[in-house]
Amino acid sequence: MHVLLREVAFTRSGDKGDTSNIGVVPYRAQDWEWLKEQLTVERVADVFDGLVKGPIRRYELPGICALNFVLERALSGGVSRSLNLDAHGKAWGNLLLTVSVEAPDGWEPYWPYVDHETGKEESS
Repeated sequence: MHVLLREVAFTRSGDKGDTSNIGVVPYRAQDWEWLKEQLTVERVADVFDGLVKGPIRRYELPGICALNFVLERALSGGVSRSLNLDAHGKAWGNLLLTVSVEAPDGWEPYWPYVDHETGKEESS
């Protein structure tokens, strides 16, 4: 079953000069193993194609079941040099959350889906 990354994990993003940093943390530790197989450097590079001019590195943090992506030459020179509206790269984590991942058979979301018109829970 294909689901958006936002259904499996949250992100935190920030900057240091011209380098952007995106942390990806699954809501449940049991989802980390299959998520790290799919969320590769190549996959992240596809999402940021044309936006990141330098290399992308991925770090695994098994102690907290998280991934950290470091994107170099990603912020048009950094906060004090860039005219970008998001010079800190804070929205880049949200962009990554739009990636579709293949959840394992039987996977269910961390929270139930809610029909926002009726307020009733729906099965996924």
